[in-house]
Amino acid sequence: MRYNSLSDQELVSLYLNSNESAFEELLTRHKDRIYTQIIMLVKDDAIADDIFQETFVKVIRTLKAGRYNEEGKFLPWVLRIAHNLSIDHFRKAKKMPKVRSDENYDVFATIPRSERNIEDDWIRDIIHEDVRKLIDELPEEQREVVMMRHYGGLSFKEISEQCNVSINTSLGRMRYALINIRKLIEKHNISLTK
Repeated sequence: MRYNSLSDQELVSLYLNSNESAFEELLTRHKDRIYTQIIMLVKDDAIADDIFQETFVKVIRTLKAGRYNEEGKFLPWVLRIAHNLSIDHFRKAKKMPKVRSDENYDVFATIPRSERNIEDDWIRDIIHEDVRKLIDELPEEQREVVMMRHYGGLSFKEISEQCNVSINTSLGRMRYALINIRKLIEKHNISLTK
């Protein structure tokens, strides 16, 4: 059977009917595009390799669990999973202190000392959760720019290259995202201060 002439949707159907070769074709067909997106976000080969593997583990689990939705196309769906896992990497990296293996190095020096207390941390977490919910309500193009800029740390030039749009379009999407977030804050009567 010639898999390269089949659509992604046909390959997914074959894979769901226990045809492993169909999934290999999907992987071969899209691996470069998916890996490129990940490496542009994380800028580290080892981390990109890990996220790439994690992406396809999640894809396989979702497909086998019958939770894949045919509404969208296969590639954009996988790119979204890869993007979200890349963003999750940055969140985890910010929470975990870096530890060196030097025996003269005090590991506790990596933990920032702060005068904040548990209540401050709890309030900050609630604010972050509220902001994340507001971002989730944005139209996809605006949400994507916000996530890439604030969670992925990408420049507007990098965002425009990854989204295949002009820098002005990226800036415009961010501007409209901020306007919409302000409207949502008012609509839901949310306070983002302590």
